[in-house]
Amino acid sequence: MHIRLINPNTTASMTEKIGAAGLKVAAAGTVVSATNPDAGPVSIESHFDEAISAVGVLEEIRRGEQEGVDAYVIACFGDPGLLAARELTAAPVIGIAEAAFHLATLISTRFSVVTTLGRTCIIAEHLLQSYGFAHHCRKVRAAEIPVLDLEDDGACALGRIVDECRRARDEDGVGSIVLGCGGMADLTDEIREAVGLPIVEGVTAAVKLAESLVSLRLGTSKHGDLAFPRSKPFTGRFAYLGN
Repeated sequence: MHIRLINPNTTASMTEKIGAAGLKVAAAGTVVSATNPDAGPVSIESHFDEAISAVGVLEEIRRGEQEGVDAYVIACFGDPGLLAARELTAAPVIGIAEAAFHLATLISTRFSVVTTLGRTCIIAEHLLQSYGFAHHCRKVRAAEIPVLDLEDDGACALGRIVDECRRARDEDGVGSIVLGCGGMADLTDEIREAVGLPIVEGVTAAVKLAESLVSLRLGTSKHGDLAFPRSKPFTGRFAYLGN
């Protein structure tokens, strides 16, 4: 079984961290590889960043299809390009936000999300609504950390995330906390120990769900809106995407 983790931003150090987190929880015999696009934003912190990064995600899916990848994980909490990616493959494609929300509801009746910047709280709230998890989530909180601070100053960022998780524990009446950024993938154990609640991290959650779907021989349905895109030419700089 080969699971491809796609970091939609172009920061290679984050890609390596995401890959290591996925490999740590993968079953023996599961091949885990991590990639990122060649071009795009170095971090994803807005709707604009997500829109640009989605093209890179789709390019990575196309590469994975040539390599025979069995399942894909989109390792950004905004799940950029998720439905379009599912159109391109019959393999499972899992976004880390959707995976984390699902698992949080299996271990608690209410959860809160702790993410990076305040402006991305709104993006997470939109996802909670569209995925049907809004009534499970008490609050989306921000530690007010730029994403790349998770790479440049991990210790300081960890302290701020732990503080916000503790506030969620003490103020929100929740049973678990969802970490709202793929760049937090290497911090789960330390946060769990410091906070004393189940901490759901999306990269690792998505890897285990991907393994389950592949084992059950469940792939993306090609009936209806997730069928392969209709063949048509593309023009200009996107001509290579046409068929």
